[in-house]
Amino acid sequence: MFLLLPFDSLVVNLLGISITVLFTLLLVFIIVPAIFGVSFGIRKVYMKTLLKIFQWATLRIERGAKEKNHPLYKPYVNGIIAKEPTSLEEEIKEIRRSGSGKALDTPEFELSDIFYFCRKGIETIMDDEVTKRFSAEELESWNLLSRTNYNFQYISLRLTVLWGLGVLIRYCFLLPLRIALAFTGISLLVTGTTVVGYLPNGRCKEFLSKHVHLMCYRICVRALTAIITYHDRENRPRNGGICVANHTSPIDVIILASDGYYAMVGQIHGGLMGVIQRAMVKACPHVWFERSEVRDRHLVAKRLTEHVQDKSKLPILIFPEGTCINNTSVMMFKKGSFEIGATVYPVAIKYDPQFGDAFWNSSKYGMVTYLLRMMTSWAIVCSVWYLPPMTRQPEEDAVQFANRVKSAIARQGGLVDLLWDGGLKREKVKDAFKEEQQKLYSKMIVGNHEDRSRS
Repeated sequence: MFLLLPFDSLVVNLLGISITVLFTLLLVFIIVPAIFGVSFGIRKVYMKTLLKIFQWATLRIERGAKEKNHPLYKPYVNGIIAKEPTSLEEEIKEIRRSGSGKALDTPEFELSDIFYFCRKGIETIMDDEVTKRFSAEELESWNLLSRTNYNFQYISLRLTVLWGLGVLIRYCFLLPLRIALAFTGISLLVTGTTVVGYLPNGRCKEFLSKHVHLMCYRICVRALTAIITYHDRENRPRNGGICVANHTSPIDVIILASDGYYAMVGQIHGGLMGVIQRAMVKACPHVWFERSEVRDRHLVAKRLTEHVQDKSKLPILIFPEGTCINNTSVMMFKKGSFEIGATVYPVAIKYDPQFGDAFWNSSKYGMVTYLLRMMTSWAIVCSVWYLPPMTRQPEEDAVQFANRVKSAIARQGGLVDLLWDGGLKREKVKDAFKEEQQKLYSKMIVGNHEDRSRS
C-alpha cells in the first residue's frame, strides 16, 4: 500500500497541474479578452480550418459515392416553390378561359371553379409554408455531425476515423471547456449584478452594470464558440427605443447583448432562470412580468410605454414573432410592440448552419437537450445587421408598421418574408383565414351580378 503512495501523489500532482494550466489558459485567452471586448483571432482560424476539413470530407463523400455507384444524397430544401403572385379572380378566369370557353364574367358558379381550390389545397400540402419553418435544414455538404445528414453511409476508413476524432474533440475537449465557460459567465453575471444592485442609482452604477452585463454575455458567447460579424454598428439601438429582431434561438439574446446594452422583457421564471432574473433586475431596469400579467395586453403595453417614454432607460429587446423560426424565414410580427409609438431599431440575424444549427425546435427538444446540442456543435457562426431606425408613419396602423419592419429585416437577412403567424406550429388555422377565401370568391360572384344589373 505504501508503494502506491508515490504513484497516487504523482497522479494528484499531474491533475493539479492540468487544472491550473487549463484555468490559466481560460483566464488569459478567453475571460480577460471578454472583459475588454477584444479577440486574438483564434476562433476565426478555427473556423477556416473547419471549412477546409468540410470541403475535403464532402469531396471524399462524392468520390466514394461515384466509385460505389451510390446515388448522392439530395437534401430536402426549405425554400418555397416559386409561384407567380396572382389573385383568386385572375386564376379562376384563367381556368375558365382554358376550360369551358364561356364568358369570363359569367356571374353563375361554374364547376371548373372547384379546380382552383383543389389545386390550392394540393399546393399547400406539397409546399407547406408553415410546417417546414419549424424543422432543421439538411445541408448540401456534410460537416462531420451525424445529426446534420441522416443518410450518411460508410465511405472510407479515413473518413470514419476523421468523424470519430471529431466526436472525441467535441465531447471530450470542447464540451467540458464550454460548460466551464458557461458556468463562469452565469456565476459572474449573478454575482456581479447582485453587487452592483446595492450601489446607489447614478452614473457609476450604470457604468458598472453595463460592463458587467457585456463581460458576462461575451464569456457566454465564447462558451458556444460563437463567431459573430456585426454590420452597420452606427445603427445600434439607443435609449428610449425598441430593438426588434427575427427569432431563431434563445441564444439570440446573448448574440445581441454581447454587443449592446439592453433591457430585457419576459415572463418571470423559477429555478436557475429566476435567480438570474432577480439578480439582473437589481442592476438594470429589466421588464419582467408575472404569468398572469403576460396575458393582459393592456398592462404589458402600459409597462412598455412607461419604459420607452423615459429616454434615460435602455432600449427594450423584443422578438415580435413570439416563437423560434428555423432562420430561413421571418413570420408575422405581433403588433403589440408597434402600437407604443416608440422608435423601432430593426436587427436581422442570419446563422450559418455549416458549423451548427442554432434553431431551437421547442416542440421536439427541451432546453437542456438543446443546449447540449449547441455545446457539442463545432461553432455558432452568424451575421448581425443593424438597420436604420424606423418610426410609424401617420397613415400607418400598427399592423402595417410591423409588416414594413418585418420586410426590411427579411430583405437584409436574405430571409423569406411570410405573413403566417408562428403560433400555427401549436395551434390550428383560424377560421378567419378560411372565411377570407370564401368572401373573396363570393365577392367575385356577387360583384358580377351587381355589375350586370347596373348595365
